Order: sequence, then C-alpha cells, then structure tokens
Amino acid sequence: MKEYNPKEIEDKWQKEWEKSGIYKIDDNSDNPKYYSLIEFPYPSGDGLHVGHPRPYIGLDIVSRKRRMQGYNVLYPIGWDAFGLPTENYAIKTGKNPRKVTKENTDTFKRQIQSLGISFDWSREINTTDPKYYKWTQWIFLKFLEHGLAYKAKMPINWCPKDKIGLANEEVVDGKCERCGMEVVQKEKEQWMLAITKYADKLLSGLDTVDYPERVKIQQRNWIGKSEGAEISFEVDKSESLKVFTTRPDTIFGATFLVVAGKVDRFTGKYAINPATEEKIPVWEAEYVLADYGTGAIMGVPADDERDMEFAKKNNLPIVTEYKKAGFEDFGTKVVKYKLRDWVFSRQRYWGEPIPVVHCDKCGTVPLPESELPLLLPEVKNYQPTDTGESPLATIEEWVNTTCPTCGGMAKRETDTMPNWAGSSWYFLAYLFNKEGFEGPVSIENWKLQIKNFRHFMPVDWYNGGMEHTVLHLLYSRFWNKFLFDIGLVPASEPYKKRTSHGIILAEGGEKMSKSKGNVINPDSIVERFGADTLRLYEMFMGPFEQAIEWNESSLIGPRRFLERVWKLKEKLALTKSSDVSFGKHDQTSLDKVFPFATTLLNQTIKKVSEDIETLGFNTAISTLMIFANDLDRREKVFKEDYETLLKLLAPFAPHMTEEIWSGLGHTSSIHREQWPEFDETKLVSDEVIIVVQVNGKVRGQFSALSSINEKDAVGVAKNLLEIQKWIGDKTVQKSVYVPAKLVNFVTD
Repeated sequence: MKEYNPKEIEDKWQKEWEKSGIYKIDDNSDNPKYYSLIEFPYPSGDGLHVGHPRPYIGLDIVSRKRRMQGYNVLYPIGWDAFGLPTENYAIKTGKNPRKVTKENTDTFKRQIQSLGISFDWSREINTTDPKYYKWTQWIFLKFLEHGLAYKAKMPINWCPKDKIGLANEEVVDGKCERCGMEVVQKEKEQWMLAITKYADKLLSGLDTVDYPERVKIQQRNWIGKSEGAEISFEVDKSESLKVFTTRPDTIFGATFLVVAGKVDRFTGKYAINPATEEKIPVWEAEYVLADYGTGAIMGVPADDERDMEFAKKNNLPIVTEYKKAGFEDFGTKVVKYKLRDWVFSRQRYWGEPIPVVHCDKCGTVPLPESELPLLLPEVKNYQPTDTGESPLATIEEWVNTTCPTCGGMAKRETDTMPNWAGSSWYFLAYLFNKEGFEGPVSIENWKLQIKNFRHFMPVDWYNGGMEHTVLHLLYSRFWNKFLFDIGLVPASEPYKKRTSHGIILAEGGEKMSKSKGNVINPDSIVERFGADTLRLYEMFMGPFEQAIEWNESSLIGPRRFLERVWKLKEKLALTKSSDVSFGKHDQTSLDKVFPFATTLLNQTIKKVSEDIETLGFNTAISTLMIFANDLDRREKVFKEDYETLLKLLAPFAPHMTEEIWSGLGHTSSIHREQWPEFDETKLVSDEVIIVVQVNGKVRGQFSALSSINEKDAVGVAKNLLEIQKWIGDKTVQKSVYVPAKLVNFVTD
C-alpha cells in the first residue's frame, strides 16, 4: 500500500480546491446561510507563528461541518493592516508601509493556505486598500452628519514614545498598551465619536446575544452604568461643589469630600453637609476619577473601604452609626457611565485620512462623496512631529486645498483614524458585491449591498481573542448599531454568537515573542509533519478556550493516529448489505459480530457532533481515536463504518480524508458529503469522566464513552499533556484500570 505522504497529498488538494472554488460562497444557493467569522489578522513582518492558526482551524472545523450539514457557508478572510507596527517599521527602515503591508499579507496568505483553511479567498479584503477605506471614510462622514463625530480640545492620554494620542481603552495601568511607556496628559484638539450616546443600547443589546457571561460582564463593567444622585455641598457660602454618589442614603455618615485633580480649586476648603449641617473638609485623592460622575465624591468611611483607608491615613472623622436618608432627600436622581466618548484621531501617518477640511469662513466641512476616497499621500518622513502633529501636516501641497462649500482656501485635516476604524465594520465589507468596491461612494451604491446584508447578517458565529472582548467588540457593536439606526444595515447586533480561544505559549510557558527567540514557525511543522497533523495537534493539545503550552514531541501522537486511519484501508470488507461472510464469522450483522460496535458508532457520531458545537475539539479527537482503535482491532472493517470515520474526521484533517475518499472511488468531495447522524435508539450509555493518576495522585482527567476499553483508556490517558509532564522520562511499570472510572500509572 502507498505510504502516507502528507506533503504530496496536501499540495495536491490545495491546488484542486483552489481550482474548483469549493469553498467559495454560492450567491444563488437556496440552502440556509451560515456566516462564520474570525478576527481578521494584523499581518506583521514576522509571519505566522503556530499560535495564530488556532482560531482559524477551530472555526474552520465548525464551517466544514456546517457545509456538510447543508448550509451555504461564508467563511471569509482579510487583513487589518493600518496601524503602529507597520508605521514604526517604516520609520526604522525608511521602507514604504504600502510595500511592507503587501509583503506581509503575501506571507500570511501563503502560510494560511498551506494549512488548508477553507476561507473564501474571493472575498479577501484589506483595510489599507483605498477601495476599502473610501467606505470607512464615508461611514465617518455619516457619524459627522448625525452629530456623533465632533472635535474638542481636551486633555488626552499621550504616549511620549509612540508620539500618539490614546483612547482610555488603550491605556493599561497608566501605560501605553502597545509599547508600555508611561502615558502623560496633554491638551490637544481631537476628533471624538459620541459612543456614550449608545451606552444604553450597547447594554440592552447584550441580553439578545449568545456571548460567554464573562464577556457580557466585561462589556457591562466597561460601560459602567450607575444610578445615583447628584448632591450640592455649599462651600464657603460663595459656591457649591456637586458630588455624585450611588449611595445618597449614607449622606449622614459623610465626614469629608474628595475631589479629583480637575476640581482641585476646592482642596483645603470646607463644605456644609446638607444632612448634618456640619462643616466637612475637602480633600484631593487619586482614587477619584476626574472623568467619572462629577469628579467629586463624599467620603463615608463606615460604608466604603477606600474612604475608611483615606480617613485613617489623614486622621479624618469616622461615624459608624448614623441614620439613613431617603434616596432623593438631598439630591437629584441621575444616571452616570464610566464609558467616555471615543478619542478617534491619531497623529500618525499610516491610517485612514479623515475626510474633512477646515475653512476660516465655513468651519469644518466634510468632503463630498465624489471626492472619496481621500487618498493617503506619499511622504518621505514617517516620523511623528515633536509638536504632536501628524507627518501629513508637513506636506503643504496636500494640506492646502479649497473649501468644497465656498471655494475659498482651506486646509485638510492632518490627523488620521485609529486602527480600530477599519475593523469596526469589516464584517459588512465581506458581503459587498463587485460594485461595492469598484463603484462610486454613494448612498445608492451602499443600498445595493443591503440585499446581501439582509441575507447574511448577523454573523452566526464570531471567534476572536480574549483580549478583544471589550474594545473591538464594543466599537464594532457601536458602529453597527449606528448604521442600523440610520437604516443602512438590517440587524442591531452584528454577531449572534461570540467565543474566544486561548493562546498557545512557547515551551516553558512563556508567551511567544521574537525578542525571546521562542517563536515556532508553522512552515517547518507543516514540512516535517504535515498540515493535517498540525491542525489535529492544535485542536487536541487542550481545551480550546484555555492557554496551552506548545510541545513539539506531542505532535507524534496525532501523526500516528492519522497513519492508523490511513492504513485502515487495508482492512476494508464489502458493505454491510452484502450477503457474504465477515472474516471468520458467518453473520452479516455487525451487531452480532461486535456487540458494542453499533453503539460505539452512534456514540461517536453523537459525541463528535456535540463537541464541535461546544468547541470541545480535544475530546472530539479523543473520541475519533477510540473509534479508529476499535476498527483497527477488527479483522475486517465495513466500508460504511470507515467512511463514517472519514466524514467525522474531515473537518479536522481535510487533506488526508479527501485523498482517501477519492481513492475509495468517490467523484465528489468528502467536504460536500452529508454529515453523519446518529440513531437515538442505539445509544446505550453516556460519556463518563475518567480520572488519571500517576503513582496514586490525581494528575488529570478526560471524558470518554462509557464503553471505552482498557487499551483505549490507557492510550488516551498516556497522551494527555498534563500526564506526560508527570511521567517524563520515567518508566511506566504498571497501568491499573478501573473500568470507566480510573487509570493509574505506576512509575519507577
């Protein structure tokens, strides 16, 4: 029999799939739609490392299963290519960021295609393409038209290293989330998007979507809706200080006021507590946020830990017993949010130009649709200016222009949009027809796309990084809700379902990074082991939503499993319906030959089907391994059973299963076959949790069908990463198996 040669097989079928367009969405299909979406990648110059494909493979498995279930699946890919990394590289090398981006996307595309991901490449998008960002600019003008985009002078978060303004969301523990530099405050005029006007809609929409509860909590906490009261405290009989509190009933226990820096003119003065009519001091403290509430709070030590700590530190009065006030006795009921309007402009080059001009006569004037896209001009120097202006400000021939309204002299806006802009609507861009990108920017052209929006939106399943469950998710929901409100998209929420994946860590548990020299390139893994092995390993190495440590030696297990499936071809018998003997047996009924075989088959179909839906890819693969082992123990294997195994395995290992399927005489792709269904009446037992011990101590566990035998249970247990860690180089002297309950390895 021909040896399993993954390189030869994978090259063959990737070319065949591209030629046939098998994964291209059928615009004229009568089948129900299914829209699978990943967060499109930022194409860095280093190319992919083995952690990048994990979410692509995970949702690829879902998408492949959906196609086999009869859905018309859209699984698109593109590039989120504006932003600081490419610009910083351009500054360092002097290389044009357009050229850098093209080189990077070409590398990423080649690497992704080598993994057999079933993306529809005909819908590939790139946020730096003028055909794309002309619509990003148009949407911005819609925000401006409806009063949700405005310019305001304000203190902003400024990164001295990157020389860029940052949104509050981009500052972590007082530092720039990108470079780690300490952020400073700087007065500057900035473009803002009034996301706060959508705070309640963003909150209420969370009740209608299938997101993990922790993601909903993160979103709610970031928006930070608080119902409370504003209370005025008279200060020196000449002015008053207004505080916000969620506990106005505790006012009788207030013994001091605390203000943030922006209202520190009150520091050192005394205010009158309207409940007790006593004088209480006004202090300044860092724990009061200037941009939340009124920037001032009342200190009630008995009811707040921070107030208590502050009072003790500064020898302030502490009242432990006091009467409670009514909720509206001393103030006005109000609702406040932690959410702030989005700082939308950046003083950088590599971003979408903001399509407005500034005219002394007419003020801020939007460009007409006919002038979009406003192209990003070529510059010689990409370095931001020390004055805080964008490099675009130095290009006089571009900056100086005429006003679209009066025809007089005007100057272009030189700030650019943040990298969040293009990623806030890309899920819609995948649905554009050819006219959407090739045609003019106009409301009429946008409306031509609404038919596709109605058909495909909302996204059925969206998977992305856990680090993006606040910012990107919030921003893109905001953009979609705005477009919905003005009648340009059909659904208020863009995503029905959202899940997240854990990252892949380098060996040793560290995060992969070029500086640490621990990055694993998938090209070398594909070359040595094959793409199907890499796909299988990344799904088998641990729970999909958890961070997992890379262990190259563990690739051997998935590779051997694929080889075992490959060799099962040698055992094929005639079909079950054939009236011939089966091996040494006279019965034609598989049930009589192997009493548990039919049960195991149906349990396998059920478990793999359900595990894919819950992202339990590791347990789905364990189940397939057990089923394959069961087939391997038989003298002969019925073709129907083998083909069922291949269909269930196809989403995980698409190349090898396609090759075997073709070799069995099928002329159509296995990925267009019908997904197997189980017989409910032949499921005699449910799955169980089997505990794994090493020398009597619990070191792991796995789920399996209750009919699992000792050989399979020991094999699965031994392949668990957490068990391999405890066994190490030791010799397993004995394996103890308690059926469907426990495996214990005794080592020397």
